[in-house]
Amino acid sequence: MPYFICPNCKQRSIDIDGAEGFSTDAVACHHCGFGFLFELLDDYMPAPGAAFFTLDQQARVLDLGKGAFELTGLKDEQVIGRPVRDVLGLQWIDKGDGGETADTDGNGDTDPIETTLEWGVRSLGKKVAVNAEGDLPTEAVADLFPAYDDDGGLLLVLTPD
Repeated sequence: MPYFICPNCKQRSIDIDGAEGFSTDAVACHHCGFGFLFELLDDYMPAPGAAFFTLDQQARVLDLGKGAFELTGLKDEQVIGRPVRDVLGLQWIDKGDGGETADTDGNGDTDPIETTLEWGVRSLGKKVAVNAEGDLPTEAVADLFPAYDDDGGLLLVLTPD
């Protein structure tokens, strides 16, 4: 059975077909009413301090979910519609060369956001340096989940390291 997670309240649910009843409407959160859920393929348990960010096909912020304000100090109206890389100052950390910052020129070679958007695959356990606007830099672990609907996009979950 497919597992789903709500970016707004972190509640997990199970749904057989990913639709609401007999309609073709995408399944929404039955706990908080949020408009869409992300399919996990496996039962994913976010850490208690995890922050959720919903992104569109161009990696622009659609919504801040649970824990985002606590991690970044940013509110919805400050970031919606803006590129997540600019808002969060993301610098991917390459594990293969002693922890140096990876190449983030947007060519998709080392950027898990580009990989997830282009290939529709999950990217789990990626180390990233986060430097949100007006906040102190911190390291986190990123988990990225593609949206399996016609609109595309992805769910970015950051857990402070």
